[in-house]
Amino acid sequence: MLLHRLLTTVICLFAPLSFAAEYGNDPRDPWEGLNRHIFAFNEGADRYVAKPVAKAYKEVTPRFIDQGIGNVFDNLGEVKNFFNDVLQGEGKDAMVDAGRFLINTTVGVLGFFDVATHLGLPRESEDFGQTLAVWGVEPGPFLMLPLLGPSTIRDGSSRFIDRYASPTSEVEPFSAELGLMALDLVQVRAKLLGSDELVSGDKYTFLKDAYLQRRQFLINDGEFQDSFGDEDFESFDFE
Repeated sequence: MLLHRLLTTVICLFAPLSFAAEYGNDPRDPWEGLNRHIFAFNEGADRYVAKPVAKAYKEVTPRFIDQGIGNVFDNLGEVKNFFNDVLQGEGKDAMVDAGRFLINTTVGVLGFFDVATHLGLPRESEDFGQTLAVWGVEPGPFLMLPLLGPSTIRDGSSRFIDRYASPTSEVEPFSAELGLMALDLVQVRAKLLGSDELVSGDKYTFLKDAYLQRRQFLINDGEFQDSFGDEDFESFDFE
C-alpha cells in the first residue's frame, strides 16, 4: 500500500533508532516507540487543555442542551453513514440513515431531538475505514495520531474522505467550520470524563487494544466478542 510505504519511509528517516530497539514486540504496532511519544504528547494536551475545557463545558451546560448538541452532530453524521452504507452495498441501512436524517432534521428541529430512534430507526455509525475493510483492505499498522488518538493506516487515511462527506465541510468561513469541529470535540471529551477509571495497567496498551477490538466489532456488525465487557467497551468512543 503506497501510503503505508510512504509513512514507513518517513518514520525511518526521522524517528530515533532507539524507538525500534525499545519496542516493536507487537506485530500490529511496529512503530510503537514513535506512537508512544505521540501518545505522551496527546496526554499532555488532554491534561492541560482538553480535559479542563471539557469540565468547564459540562459545568456550565445543562444536560438537556448538552444532549441536544450531541444529537445535532450525530444527525450531521448520518450523511457520512448514508454515503458509506451505499458504498458497502447496504441498501437497507442506507435507507435507515436517510430516514433518520430526514426525520430528525425536520421533526427533530435540525437534529436537536432524536425523534428517529423513538420511531424505531436506530443509529449505527459507519465510516470510510469500515467501507475499506468491507472491500478487503487490511488495517495496516496501528497509528497514534497527534490530538486525534488511536487509529490505523487504513482508518487514519479514511478520515479525509469522511470529512468531505460531512455537511460541516461546506460551512463558510473556515473559522466557523473550525468552531463547529472544536465544539464537537469538546462535547465528546465531556462524555468521556469518567472513562479514565476504566483503564487498567499500561494506558497506551489498554487504549490500543480497546480501539483495535472496537474497530473489529464495528466491521463485523457487532458479532465480535471483546474481552472488556459490554458496558465498559461501549464507554469508549474513538470515532
